[in-house]
Amino acid sequence: MLLRGSCHCGAVRFRVDSETPYPYQRCYCSICRKTSGGPFGINVMGVRKTLRMRGRRHLKMLHALVREPGRRAVRSGAERWFCGTCGTHLWLQDDEWPDGVWPNACAIDTPLPPPPSYVHLMLGSKPTWVAVDGRGPRYRRYPELSIAEWHARHGRTKSATTRKKPRR
Repeated sequence: MLLRGSCHCGAVRFRVDSETPYPYQRCYCSICRKTSGGPFGINVMGVRKTLRMRGRRHLKMLHALVREPGRRAVRSGAERWFCGTCGTHLWLQDDEWPDGVWPNACAIDTPLPPPPSYVHLMLGSKPTWVAVDGRGPRYRRYPELSIAEWHARHGRTKSATTRKKPRR
């Protein structure tokens, strides 16, 4: 499926092919919440070599800090790309998984297929004011199930690979 996306102000537009376009994963970690501006983040997986964009000069990149109680904050290897003009979180990529790119579902303009259910993850980081709505598995941390594996298990893709998605 060809996904087209953009930032809020229109300075950055992108497109990417995806074999796994169902936005089923709700991540409640502080990084996803704070970079997306909502109670959770949702992304899908795309094929990195197909990523094309306009407005590259407006892009800004962030390596988020991973914080765990009792430990020193560690800089994430994942690159989160934003529009430097309006702040829209556009996608995540990590060279540990060089074939993938993870567009933020909220930045995608193409109508995405609704998932049959959701997976709620990183609930150990969820603030108390956020309600977990909807059916589906719930995980305190990040599960071993990758985006590609979920799509394959639910019969939502013909050729999904089973590489693990990066942890945020």
